[in-house]
Amino acid sequence: MKEKVVGLVKDAIDPLNVYVDDAFITTEEGKKIFNIVIDSKETIDLNKITEVSRIINKIIDNNSEILEDSDELDIYSKEKGE
Repeated sequence: MKEKVVGLVKDAIDPLNVYVDDAFITTEEGKKIFNIVIDSKETIDLNKITEVSRIINKIIDNNSEILEDSDELDIYSKEKGE
C-alpha cells in the first residue's frame, strides 16, 4: 500500500523535502480510515503539512481506487523527538 502511495505522490511532494513514511488502513468507531504518514529530515510545520495535504488530496482524488472503499483519508506528520 505504501509503495502505491509513494508512486503516486513522490514527485509532487519531493520539492517540499517530505516523504511518505507509511500508508495503512485502520478502523475507528466503525469507519475505515486510510492513513498517510508524512516525514522529513526537517521539522514539518503546520503550513507545510497543510500544503502537502492539499497536494496529496488532489492526487488521491484522481486515483480514488487506492482508498479501497475507505470512509476517510487522514494525512499527518510524524512527531519529532528531542
